[in-house]
Amino acid sequence: MKHGIGKKWYMNSKNYLANEIGDEEDLKNYLTEQWKYFETVFIRKIAGLSSKGLGYKLQMPIIGKIFRWAVERMIHGTIRHPYPIRADGHIGQVIPLEDAKIIMANLAAEPIIENYCMCRMMQRNVKYQCCINFGVLSGVIEKLPRFLPKDRAYKISREEAIERLEEHNKNGLVATVWYQPVPHINAICSCESPECGAFRLRNDFDLMVMSKAEYIINLNQDNCQGCKLCVSMCQWNAIRYIPSIKRVIIDYNKCFGCGLCRHVCKHDALNLIPRQEYPGFNGHF
Repeated sequence: MKHGIGKKWYMNSKNYLANEIGDEEDLKNYLTEQWKYFETVFIRKIAGLSSKGLGYKLQMPIIGKIFRWAVERMIHGTIRHPYPIRADGHIGQVIPLEDAKIIMANLAAEPIIENYCMCRMMQRNVKYQCCINFGVLSGVIEKLPRFLPKDRAYKISREEAIERLEEHNKNGLVATVWYQPVPHINAICSCESPECGAFRLRNDFDLMVMSKAEYIINLNQDNCQGCKLCVSMCQWNAIRYIPSIKRVIIDYNKCFGCGLCRHVCKHDALNLIPRQEYPGFNGHF
């Protein structure tokens, strides 16, 4: 697995300390260039080709393979000189609320801010405050007022960040943690489909811009009462109600391990287990 996927890379404290893994000024310059032109990310060129009609291009026999290779090379930051306007090296992973809270309590560098979600701004022109950024990136975004709310505080404490994560989780948003760029970790977003660009790239085109969690859901059929609350909460269509048995079933190939479904289950029928412990899914991210 690249970049520590499968080994909880986001629990490595070194990845949160810019001065420990590179030149902090270089990181600041990279992020400034990226965020100044963030709105152009979705129309960037890939291998000299327009990203418009991405689905069609990926289905082409030869061009599709080249295009996919180029896209994932950019996403995973394996290019020698990452290009900020293309957001090279900006990849993430789904995490459960418990891990997100550990990051905010113990690992995230200060200062911490909560700014508008860029995906929602670009795709629907909706300003919704749900992206928590920290460390060097926070200082960069503070100089770009279009990303900051005017009617609500954006500088927050660790305790407030945890409260926001709990609030977003309760509202059905999935926590994701992000390199920006590899190996710097500086953001936890609370995402949903179809607004989230990463969700769409992964779900619609199977591009590895975002990995599944280190966990997978476990269903206790005996406890399930068939209330269907978990079905409506799942962002991945991984849970299906079967009228004949009056229970739900899980499509484990679709489960991203976010754990949102657990929090609406009133019968203790759902819990997360490490992905490597579930037969056949160890290494499937």
